[in-house]
Amino acid sequence: MRLILKKNTLPEEANELVARLQWMNLQGILTQENEQFQIAVVNGDDTRIDYKQFSVLPQVEKVLPFTQKFKLAGREFKKKNTVVQLKNCKIGDGSLTVMAGPCSIESEEQMFQIAESISKAGAHILRGGAFKPRSSPYDFQGLGKEGLLHMKKAADHFNLVSVSEVMDPYELDLIAEHVDILQIGARNMQNFSLLKQVGKTGKPVLLKRGLSATYMDFLMAAEYILQTGNPHVILCERGIRTFETYTRNTLDIAAVAILHELSHLPIIVDPSHGTGIRKMVPPMAYAAVAAGADGLMIEVHPNPDKSYSDANQTISLECFDEMMKKIRVIKEACDSA
Repeated sequence: MRLILKKNTLPEEANELVARLQWMNLQGILTQENEQFQIAVVNGDDTRIDYKQFSVLPQVEKVLPFTQKFKLAGREFKKKNTVVQLKNCKIGDGSLTVMAGPCSIESEEQMFQIAESISKAGAHILRGGAFKPRSSPYDFQGLGKEGLLHMKKAADHFNLVSVSEVMDPYELDLIAEHVDILQIGARNMQNFSLLKQVGKTGKPVLLKRGLSATYMDFLMAAEYILQTGNPHVILCERGIRTFETYTRNTLDIAAVAILHELSHLPIIVDPSHGTGIRKMVPPMAYAAVAAGADGLMIEVHPNPDKSYSDANQTISLECFDEMMKKIRVIKEACDSA
C-alpha cells in the first residue's frame, strides 16, 4: 500500500504519519519525488488493511495498492532512477562506473600495482576478495583482515572507492569498517538474514544475481535490503547457470534493459564471472555498455595466469587499459545516438 501525500504536506507532518504507522505496527518508508511525499507500507498484507482509515487523514491525497510483489525496488514506488553517491563517483546517474581488481587480494604490492594502473585507465572502484567463498575447501580462502587493510590502503592512496564481499554476519563489522561498498555474492543472494544485517549498516550494497535466480527472485532479494531503510542498492548481473557448458555461466545482457524497466535501482554487469573466459570479457563488457549498464565489474591481475583464483577469467592490466579506451568510445556513441 502507498500513501500519496498532498503536495503542501510539510516534512514534519510526513514524519508524524510515519510514526503513527509505526504505532500501528506498520513500517512506513518515506520518500519524496517531484516535490511530493509518499509512504510505502512494507509490512503486512495489503488485502487485510482497511484503506479507508488512511484515506480520511488530512495529509493523504490518495491510497494506492502495489501491483508488484517488489514494493520498494519497483517503478511504482520510485519513477526516477536511484543514484548511489560515492566519494568520487555516482552509480545510476547516466555515467559509467567501472570496478576492477583481483578476485583475491594477494599482497599489498599487488593491490598498489593494480590500483595505480586501473586508476590511470579510468576506473573508479577497486575490488578485491579478502574472504573468498570457494567451491573447494582446499583452494585459497583469502587473507582476511590483512587483505582488507591492503585494499583500503591502496584505494585511499589512489582516491578509489573499495568493494569486497561479505560472506558471513560475523565478518560484517570488520568488512564494513574497511570498505565503502558491501558485496553480496551470488551464493548468498537469498541469505535473507545476511541481507537484512548488511542493509542495516546503511552502506551501499552490491547485490549479485544468484546462479539460477529469476528477475523476480533478484528484485525480491533487493527488497530485503531496501526494507531496512537503506536505499543504496546496486544490482549486478553476473551470469546465470543454463544448459550451456562452454562458458562458466550464461551472461544475461537482456537483464540490463529488463531490470531498468522494472526497477529504479542501478545495474552493473560482471562479464568476468558471466563468461569465465578471459578473451570473452572485453566483448561482453562492450555489449553491456551498449545495453545501458550503469557500470562494470572486471577481474584484473598483473599476471593473470598466476592469479590465486579465477585465473581463466582474469584479464591483464594492459588488456584492461585497451578495453577502457574502447568502452569510452562506445559510451560516447550511445549517449549521442
